[in-house]
Amino acid sequence: MSAVGNMNIREQTALELGDLIKKKEISSVEATKAFLEAAKHDLEKNSSDKTKINAFTEIYEESALDAAKVVQKRIDKGEALSPLAGVPIAIKDNICSTEGTTTAASKILGGFRSPFDADAVERLRAAGAVIIGKTNMDEFAMGSTTENSCYGAVRSPWNMEHVPGGSSGGSAAAVTAGLAPIALGSDTGGSVRQPCGFSNLTGLKPTYGSVSRYGLIAYASSLEQIGPMATTARDCEALFSVISGRDERDSTSEGSYGGVFSDLKKLKIGIPGNYFEYSDLDPCIKARVLEAADFFKKKGAEIIDINLPLLEYTIPAYLVISRAEACSNLARYDGVKYGYKAEGAKTIEEVYAKSRGEGFGDEVKRRVLFGYFVLSSENFDTYFLKAQKVRGLIIKEYEKALDSCDMLLTPVSPVPANKIGEHTDDPEKMYIDDIYTASLNLTGLPGAAAPCGFDKNGMPVGMQLIGKKNEDRLLLDTLMRFQEETDFHKKHPALFEKGGE
Repeated sequence: MSAVGNMNIREQTALELGDLIKKKEISSVEATKAFLEAAKHDLEKNSSDKTKINAFTEIYEESALDAAKVVQKRIDKGEALSPLAGVPIAIKDNICSTEGTTTAASKILGGFRSPFDADAVERLRAAGAVIIGKTNMDEFAMGSTTENSCYGAVRSPWNMEHVPGGSSGGSAAAVTAGLAPIALGSDTGGSVRQPCGFSNLTGLKPTYGSVSRYGLIAYASSLEQIGPMATTARDCEALFSVISGRDERDSTSEGSYGGVFSDLKKLKIGIPGNYFEYSDLDPCIKARVLEAADFFKKKGAEIIDINLPLLEYTIPAYLVISRAEACSNLARYDGVKYGYKAEGAKTIEEVYAKSRGEGFGDEVKRRVLFGYFVLSSENFDTYFLKAQKVRGLIIKEYEKALDSCDMLLTPVSPVPANKIGEHTDDPEKMYIDDIYTASLNLTGLPGAAAPCGFDKNGMPVGMQLIGKKNEDRLLLDTLMRFQEETDFHKKHPALFEKGGE
């Protein structure tokens, strides 16, 4: 593990690194080299090597080191920069940047080089963060395991036979294994929170509109948000502060204005009883999350029992709406304008059919076809409009529940991380994993995931805090209080302790 003196660079949190760089105890170049070395070591392993995490799709060694040198000069001049100035960061492969390619882990976008940076990337550069590479993901963010990738599956650093969650599994695995101190993911139905829950990380699905979607490759536009992933809530808050804000290029962008509480005694936390009576909820997960509720209660928070009876309708509504939006958004990939173009096509219809048939993976095809079905003239009223009505009811249900409390506490996932290949022939199991997370994408409310223990097999268990619109920082501040007095977030897999080898 790279070190300066007696200090292991890769053991520091992002904010700790930023502080060390600011104090000139280490340089941004030294920090960047340490993470690049570890990330390259994993990326260059043979695909058949079962010790390969496969977290990255690309490493930007030259541009990252150049950026680190530039930001170091700015720091040395005393410029007022973000607390993350000089800190390396990994970004998900569906977030556009001018370095390298942006492929959304899909063959159909193979070789695509974005001519512009996403708004979030522009903000990172302005803050002095150093982008070291793109992370692996489920193709077009469609999945909960990060197995649906043209680059191959990502392995969990906690157990290499298991998945890290998805679709932001590459970002989660990179931070968990110490290949990056902090990362960006995207969340359409739980794709930041669920991999954080599976990987012992803290992550935020921001309030819809608080982070610009400009430069995020679209899956389901009314649901998705870019979000931070890190080892601590404090790091997440620092990264959220950088990437959030109004952007005129995104018509849904509103910025973020939420405040914080530092005193747990002022909080009212709702516990949805029916969420904990769900038949498929693993007993260990239930126990760990309720233990977290006890922690808050002992610290003076008021715990309130509530009920959210529309839980069973969340996944059906989410499936219909997300697939409908997906088939519309992915219609642009036709083999003509950019990306993969099939050979041997003789007519324009054959170009479309062959390019999409060869370029899209099975899960993407499944979801696009589902979308065409629900949007067809004979099914539109029966499925899509009905799903939108259910969405409206779910929004009202959450508004009513949050009228009586400041936030809700739930599990992140009903089950721990599954084994690689376990859901391959039964995607319905994968869809059900989003039952506690997808409702927040339907409502636009913020949700934060954080470690709260481990199951009987030593795999991480995550809890989820759900807040009111624009109360993102309240959720993260509450998790900071939790992490000040617990050490779950400080535990690393054996792979990390060995330096990622």
